[in-house]
Amino acid sequence: MKSRIKAAKVPAGSFTFPQASALSIALSLVFASLSVHAAVADNSTWVTTKTQAFLPQVQANQKSVAADASVVTAAESAVQLAQGEPVHVTLSLNLRNEAKLDQFLQDLHTPGSAAYGKFLTPAQFNEKFAPTEKDVAAVVAHLSKSGFINISVSPNRQLVSADGTAATVQAGFRTGLKRFQQDGRNVFANTDAAQVPASLSNIVGSVLGLQNVALAQTHHRFVLDAAPGSALQAKVTPAATPVATPHSPAQFPAIYNAGSTPTASNTTVGIISEGDISPTITDLKAFTTAKGLATVSTSVVQTGPAGSDYSDTSGQVEWNLDSQTITGTSGGVKKLIFYASPDMQFSSITASYNKAVTDNVAKVINVSLGGCESDTHSTGTQAADDNVFKQAVAQGQTFSISTGDAGTYNCQTSSISGAPGVPKNKSTYDVSEPASSPYVIAVGGTTLYTNAGAYSSETVWNEGLSAIGVYDDQGDSDPTKRLWATGGGFSKYEAAPSYQKGVITAGKTTRGLPDIAFDAASASGATIYYNGQTGTVGGTSLAAPIFTGVWARLQSANANGLGFPAASFYKYFPLAANASLLHDVTSGTNGASSSYGYKAAKGWDAATGFGSLNISNLNTFVKNTSDFAR
Repeated sequence: MKSRIKAAKVPAGSFTFPQASALSIALSLVFASLSVHAAVADNSTWVTTKTQAFLPQVQANQKSVAADASVVTAAESAVQLAQGEPVHVTLSLNLRNEAKLDQFLQDLHTPGSAAYGKFLTPAQFNEKFAPTEKDVAAVVAHLSKSGFINISVSPNRQLVSADGTAATVQAGFRTGLKRFQQDGRNVFANTDAAQVPASLSNIVGSVLGLQNVALAQTHHRFVLDAAPGSALQAKVTPAATPVATPHSPAQFPAIYNAGSTPTASNTTVGIISEGDISPTITDLKAFTTAKGLATVSTSVVQTGPAGSDYSDTSGQVEWNLDSQTITGTSGGVKKLIFYASPDMQFSSITASYNKAVTDNVAKVINVSLGGCESDTHSTGTQAADDNVFKQAVAQGQTFSISTGDAGTYNCQTSSISGAPGVPKNKSTYDVSEPASSPYVIAVGGTTLYTNAGAYSSETVWNEGLSAIGVYDDQGDSDPTKRLWATGGGFSKYEAAPSYQKGVITAGKTTRGLPDIAFDAASASGATIYYNGQTGTVGGTSLAAPIFTGVWARLQSANANGLGFPAASFYKYFPLAANASLLHDVTSGTNGASSSYGYKAAKGWDAATGFGSLNISNLNTFVKNTSDFAR
């Protein structure tokens, strides 16, 4: 199967410098001038945040893949942004009483503790753990003094965003911004680590928005049906032997044995998305009509700053896949809320996560995207995301996140298109963020085999190396070969959570992923509706919404009383007596060949986690186990 829409697609992740009025730029320059003069007289100590210098990392990476080491790379030739170039920044503030919060999150799922089962409301979280109003006021004062305008504070006081210029960034964070070309895009990156005055050192965690080289990427492969109007329902072909064949999302409940488990009709689900969602909602209506499902109540929450452009539709396949798979697997939800970002910048996606959490309406939130973990770590995004996800866990929300489609090579990319999964060093492994967060459920991918439409078995999803091909709307092609396989492995930065200790691979001390896995192969993927036609989609962007639909079903079956289930997964799934709750995956690897990557094995492994779930059996077990996800 050849990919038609690539994860590195330019429009969904492209960036153009926003147009600002002459007055806006002039005012910013005036503010910057004032702040620069103030900085000259400012003898206070400044300290670095978690946002590292990104340009040097890009320069080193470009040099490492250059065919001729003597050639000056684009990043090495980067030039300073004009002082008046508009820049939108988002500051992630540190949580308060974080040690107490960590203990609360553990006690929340510990029978006998005072906090057991007592999920917090957003107001309660703010009272106990959010940055104080005094802290926020200090941050706002610093931004204003530095020349930033349009300052906005999120309801949980975790994120403070503002509009400024390259000059105000220099004044406010003591780093320059330089622009250059990469993967056919005009990009920029910060030359130094972002700093803040020492008085803010315990308040500001990271400064997001200082680069747009690395972007969040969706995790799927899509092939349109050969002819319009071709089979709108994947056909079940009786066979004497198991086969990997495409399925309608409406078939997943039967395949994964939903049995008499109720639909998710009482549960609201969120989808982190980007751009214009209206075509997706139209296609969702076509899907539910054809499958005899109730029309889904939907809403779109735009999560960017005022005046953001949401016209991009290049991610439509992804949002179609998410919404149709969740609806089909769940049998229908109470409501689908699309939290739409204006672009795929890390800071914008973090804001979408945060909006879903501060709203606290969706019990399950699907995220079929991610980025190279080292990129998100060095930009400060990983720390910002963890803060948001901690609040979600405290409130009883669950994020379902795909582990990526680049196998163990999420950070090894093509020098032409920027697509991941190019194994220049086959024995160097990495993972995708935010799947690596201990506060989410990381969902890997399998190849699903069925016999006459019934579940037969699963193996690690790995389609091997193939040319990247066309990667943007301009028809540009990349002959570089990349791996299409499930993400999985061990974080370089996140410590193994307490619930994983004694379960993940011996000797490993960092977060292992995935936790579970579902169908992701092109051969056994989902047949979805797309602009009046159908096509087949694979990738872990299919696996994550399958779990989202499953968990939404279990929430409705249990009065939406279930919380974040990771600790229960690792407590109960390894027990031999509970083997019927799972489809253990024991064959395959997610590396560039059978000699690389992580191999499937009995029990938990770093390719498919515990495997896929048997919905009906798990629902019965949850009902009979008083502390499961409670």
